[in-house]
Amino acid sequence: MSRTSDTSHTSEHTSDVLVVGGGIIGLVTAWRAAQRGLAVAVLDPEPGGGAAQVAAGMLAAVTELHYGEQTLLGLNLESARRYPDFAAELTDLTGHDLGYRRSGTLAVALDADDRAHLRELHALQRQSGLDSEWLSGRECRRLEPMLAPGVRGGLRVDGDHQIDPRRLAAALVAACERAGVAFHRTWAERLSVVRERAAGVVTREGEVLGAGQVVLAAGSLSGRFPGVPDDVLPPVRPVKGQVLRLTVPQRYAPFLSRTVRAVVRGSQVYLVPRENGELVVGATSEELGWDTTVTAGGVYELLRDAHELVPGITELPLTETRAGLRPGSPDNAPLLGPTGLEGLLLATGHYRNGVLLTPVTGDAMAHVLTTGELPDEARPFTPRRFGAVLTEQPA
Repeated sequence: MSRTSDTSHTSEHTSDVLVVGGGIIGLVTAWRAAQRGLAVAVLDPEPGGGAAQVAAGMLAAVTELHYGEQTLLGLNLESARRYPDFAAELTDLTGHDLGYRRSGTLAVALDADDRAHLRELHALQRQSGLDSEWLSGRECRRLEPMLAPGVRGGLRVDGDHQIDPRRLAAALVAACERAGVAFHRTWAERLSVVRERAAGVVTREGEVLGAGQVVLAAGSLSGRFPGVPDDVLPPVRPVKGQVLRLTVPQRYAPFLSRTVRAVVRGSQVYLVPRENGELVVGATSEELGWDTTVTAGGVYELLRDAHELVPGITELPLTETRAGLRPGSPDNAPLLGPTGLEGLLLATGHYRNGVLLTPVTGDAMAHVLTTGELPDEARPFTPRRFGAVLTEQPA
């Protein structure tokens, strides 16, 4: 299709790389690119916000495995492998405690059907070369005494860890500032395209911010960013998730020692205990467009399912209810790297794995921004994979 050109004049604010979106994916991209010597700017009214403020922070490459996602599994495992060094580097640089814990995950079954499903998942994990251990219901309760008596069995995965996404976001903002990343605390009205090339963005105030390369890392908003030509607009949609936060009083500690998750009535539920006494319960998955309303039904379902899993949860104070939007893609995998429009790259569509994929995304985007090529582990996730599918369909 033909692409319009922007006739506005670029302001004095010109950078090598302009990242649109200051969530954890945009921030890690900016930080790593700045470390490579690029002049980087981030455009976001509230850097460190976005889906990370709602996410639970499970680094669950093994227990998040789904059928048909073996390619994504490779990327998830690679990012999980990098996490300890990534977290240590970020903490050493900024002094921020990220809440990184290697406490593991226990995925449990509450009835015979769930037990059969979990057995199938265990077989898939083993076929994929993953380390997980099958436990009886009694062994599960020995590990986590607060579990319901009806637990029928479970999978112990010590390699799945956790991090506090809010602390991670704050640390990435600090790391970006230390690396000289410029922050424009506003939002973009549209992409600026000059002579068939992405040249920057026009802000809501009408200012044109020029850049040698533009990275669209705006989460679920990436799929409707104005000015991006239709043929390169990423197929990213919002998927609503509601999450609860409770506090474990000292008299109940330790309530849970690791992340506990299950499928209850066909819906995923997980409980993530933090060292600071917070307990995160999530998450719904709702295809409701841009709605971010916290609903009584969503809160009820999460508490009901969590109560079946861990009955003592109803004794805990409920301190926060939030809803956010995950950036979903057609294959549940991220879109990383160059698009069909010269100068425009994507770092979006991470869906439920945004926190887990933060280290590998930052490395991959810095590599492609400096060399023009995606590293091997990221090549299956080029945005062009969807364009190829579309063009191969019969007319």
